[in-house]
Amino acid sequence: MAKLPENVFNLLKRLTPSVVATAKDNKPYTTFITWLIAKDENTIRFAVNKDSLTANNVKENPYVSIEVFGDGIAYSISGLAKIIKDEIETLPFPVSVIEVKVENVVDNLFPGGTVTGEIPFKHTGDVEKAEDLDKKVLEALLS
Repeated sequence: MAKLPENVFNLLKRLTPSVVATAKDNKPYTTFITWLIAKDENTIRFAVNKDSLTANNVKENPYVSIEVFGDGIAYSISGLAKIIKDEIETLPFPVSVIEVKVENVVDNLFPGGTVTGEIPFKHTGDVEKAEDLDKKVLEALLS
């Protein structure tokens, strides 16, 4: 089992926009998510719609890869995933919690280049409602 480097672990202590890759029928599928956090240095949790391709792919093939970007950070983290909570009860729609046991961590930065910030992300529409959902999801990811 691999361990998240300290700078990546620190980045993932809060909800972090990331790209999650799964596979179905030997074909890759990626999705952009914002509900992702490190539970500890060996475990990442994220939440997705219960009926999403990502959730269904994890059921069929538990190997996932997560791309994380931040100031000076571009890492690919892979491991075995499993659905640990089928639905977050406090949400008005079905969202599953997926846990990934970190097996491999690769620094993807190349000489002569770096990432100069985090993925810019903000809620649009009903911001108060979105922030309330974020809070409920974060609580579920950390429980």
